[in-house]
Amino acid sequence: MSAAVLPSGRYHFVSRGFHWALVALIALEYPLAWLMTDHRGAPEDALAAWHVGVGTTILGLFLLRLLWRAVRKPPPHPPMPAWQARAAQATHGLLYLGFLLLPLLGWMAASARAWPVHAMGLIPLPTLFPANTTWAGLLGDAHQAVAIGLLGLIGLHVAAALFHTFVLRDGSLRRML
Repeated sequence: MSAAVLPSGRYHFVSRGFHWALVALIALEYPLAWLMTDHRGAPEDALAAWHVGVGTTILGLFLLRLLWRAVRKPPPHPPMPAWQARAAQATHGLLYLGFLLLPLLGWMAASARAWPVHAMGLIPLPTLFPANTTWAGLLGDAHQAVAIGLLGLIGLHVAAALFHTFVLRDGSLRRML
């Protein structure tokens, strides 16, 4: 039995902590993005600064979660049809890709706008892309498109968790609570 697989089939408390901390930060990040009056506005705009700070925090926490997952494998899924297992695996893979790609695109877009980027709003980070107004707009648009796609995947993930909890009653959600 893997060190992360608990007798109850639940995720390790560190895995659950990463999951719910990311949920909380994402629940904060999306409203910040939508409340920004102009996504191409000045970097000193408080909402834009908060958005960048929360985004870099999400990236850092996500990278730690990836490292943790490489060390501690998740418990096996409850029995399910092969198509559901493949769908869950594909959805999780796309979620992970989105959580990596979205903040990197945001960082690149901010760099292209010559905005300062600080990890957790405190530690200055290097520029990932040279200042360029044409690329700034394209990177910002890509960042927004990935954000919308990721939001759809998050909705699918939540719907699947609710389906497993209330329709299949297989205990899937309890594993993460």
